Amino acid sequence: MSPAAETIPHPDKDTLAAESAERALDVLAEAQQERGEATVVLTGGSMGAAVVAALGASPRRAEVDWSRVNVWWSDERFVAEDSPERNCVQAVEALGGALSLDPDRVHYMGSADEFATAEDAALDYRRELAAAAGAELRSEAFPVFDLSLLGLGPDGHVASLFPGLPHVHDAEATVVAVHGSPKPPPDRISMTLPLVNAARRVWFLVAGADKAGAVAAVRAGAPPARTPGAGVRGTEETLLLVTQDCLPG
Repeated sequence: MSPAAETIPHPDKDTLAAESAERALDVLAEAQQERGEATVVLTGGSMGAAVVAALGASPRRAEVDWSRVNVWWSDERFVAEDSPERNCVQAVEALGGALSLDPDRVHYMGSADEFATAEDAALDYRRELAAAAGAELRSEAFPVFDLSLLGLGPDGHVASLFPGLPHVHDAEATVVAVHGSPKPPPDRISMTLPLVNAARRVWFLVAGADKAGAVAAVRAGAPPARTPGAGVRGTEETLLLVTQDCLPG
């Protein structure tokens, strides 16, 4: 059975971002020592962008060969390619060119400029995952994920898997189209829980007192249908990296 989530509090958002970036550097460097490359799954939101910025600013960033880091996204808003709502656009802006990533290793989810529907974009990402794993699409294959960084909404949503939507229960596909998101924009693309849970290490990045209820639900093991984040568990490690105001006094 995968290990239970460990909660690690931080005094404020800046400390959370800086210390999470240092942890991530350790994981990516170790993965490169083991396999010659490393793979990280990024998330959106303010904390996701803050950790990406902290990675680019870290004095230790040269410990990782960024040209051998594979980058994926757990979810994306199905909007125009250059929309500031796109998680990948926010990440690129936060990074500011600080890391020498190989463009061929950075895997963006499709936009509304490229695909007619979110279903088409989700299918394309599934194909890309399978290709990276050296497999056919029908296998729903995917590469090794060393680290997945995730946010957690006040309602307990994770990636673009929201309470009450059917995609929370999808156990077949790796990536799905999401419609009717209660948080705009309504159309999105998201990894499913089985794919999120395939990562070796899964870290929630959570800041703010408005997330306290969601953090409590995840720690208590609430039903994923009500709190999708409670259904997340890495194969080797699951961390709740939170600010102190997310926890009971």
